[in-house]
Amino acid sequence: MDSGTHLVIGLGLAGLAAVDPAVAADPDIFGAVMIGTVVGSQAPDFDGLLRFLGNAAYIRNHRGKSHSFPAVLIWACLITGILQLAYQGSLPLLHVGAWVLLAVSLHVLTDMFNTYGTQAYWPVSDKWVRWNIIHIFDPVIFLTHLAALLLWASETASPSVVFPWLYILLVIYYIGRTLQRSAAERLVIRIDTSYTEGDRYTIIPTLTIQDWNIVKHQYDGGFAIGHLKGRTLTWIENIRSVHHPAVEASKQHADVKAFLYFTTFTYVEVRSYAWGYEVRWSDVRFRHRKQYPFVAVVVMDKDYLTLGSYIGWLSEKRLEKRLRLNSY
Repeated sequence: MDSGTHLVIGLGLAGLAAVDPAVAADPDIFGAVMIGTVVGSQAPDFDGLLRFLGNAAYIRNHRGKSHSFPAVLIWACLITGILQLAYQGSLPLLHVGAWVLLAVSLHVLTDMFNTYGTQAYWPVSDKWVRWNIIHIFDPVIFLTHLAALLLWASETASPSVVFPWLYILLVIYYIGRTLQRSAAERLVIRIDTSYTEGDRYTIIPTLTIQDWNIVKHQYDGGFAIGHLKGRTLTWIENIRSVHHPAVEASKQHADVKAFLYFTTFTYVEVRSYAWGYEVRWSDVRFRHRKQYPFVAVVVMDKDYLTLGSYIGWLSEKRLEKRLRLNSY
């Protein structure tokens, strides 16, 4: 999820902690729990500091090992330990630790439901876990939390009443979205007249509950990009990677290695110029305004020596400007 949603969830869990008698009875303990749930709901994303090591390191590792199950325990113990020191050992360790652990765990769990995913199963597996059920920003989750927080802040309702109901409803919502996604996948398979044996579908959530983006990984290696609105399936374009020596040369670049480590939904194209080549790898899951903004690009001369590179999210105009700066 996005940082704003993780923040309101952290605050919401602090409100939910009012059902814990040990927390509700003492303002100091309640304050510590609130700090713990807010920080815990953000902690796995502290891997954002990897940006200082470059975009390749950030993309390769963001939501990686920092979002694994061992890391959940480490984050929870670290935050709880710091709180215990700050409060001079006066906190009920198990109560505070349990709420912090819940906050960190929910961060990782909610991230598993979207398209970006996490490496939650590390060290057992490096596989990226992406359930493609909830959009990275879900208005229902954010707005229901916001409404509950306003009811609490205005003293219209007790947090011990509001937040249990909020999370019961959100559990039902998650179950409903899971069933809805499964139904959407079955529908696409049934109504796609261009289906060929061996084609595989990836159903991707959007901001609109009834709309889904569709990526069909075709049996011969190409991709078909489409959109499901209600019961209407529309194919937007077919794309296919090119085969070129420059593509093979680009695979040795650190940016491309990081990109391919993160995603298998890759489409590569080569643009030839008098001075060399531009090799562009794109993740086809993130189509926006007729473009694929999540890219790894390597510019090389005729001898396949790198002149410049970029990895990350960027508009076409800004990408061209960045590559010019890197190339000369």
